[in-house]
Amino acid sequence: MIRVLLVAPSPALRAGLRSLLSSDPEIRIIDEWNKWSDAGNDGDSDADVVITTSASLASLSGDEIDAPLPAPILFLRDEPLNMQWAMRSSSVWGILPLETSARELSAAVHALSEGLIVGARPLLFNSEEESPAQGPLTDREAEVLGWLAKGLANKQIALALGISEHTVKFHISSIYTKLNATNRTQAVREGLRNGWILL
Repeated sequence: MIRVLLVAPSPALRAGLRSLLSSDPEIRIIDEWNKWSDAGNDGDSDADVVITTSASLASLSGDEIDAPLPAPILFLRDEPLNMQWAMRSSSVWGILPLETSARELSAAVHALSEGLIVGARPLLFNSEEESPAQGPLTDREAEVLGWLAKGLANKQIALALGISEHTVKFHISSIYTKLNATNRTQAVREGLRNGWILL
């Protein structure tokens, strides 16, 4: 069970998010806040994932950049994140547009709960000029990396691509080497940073 905390200023927004997530039996909303200050003095939460429409955390700068988030957090907003914060943050995060679908929202929550970073490309890069050029990954490796970002296990990736699980492991090993990563989270983070993952 993935425990979700909603942070949104409008009751209508929170009701809409509840409705979008209600069809996923593996997700349970455990609390709702109007704003971050509703957390009280300690700010602790038992949530596995936080979904917020608040821009306050998305605009962190200076010494606040390295401060870890209370839990993996999904920003719902139509403006890009402060990428200085996003790239330096040691926390797991994601960003989707406010008009995201129930399926996309659910998939993002599952991915974040597994330690993956998710994002819609237009919100990760302010313009085409900021989008990095294609890197050293082959087309198949980029494909595998995309499935990793969606939280699929090796066996599921193999089924999706019609290849053996052994081949998937080979591609993942190659991806780790090329991106200087030691695990899936690092590989996905580098893939997002360099524009090789489109969600």
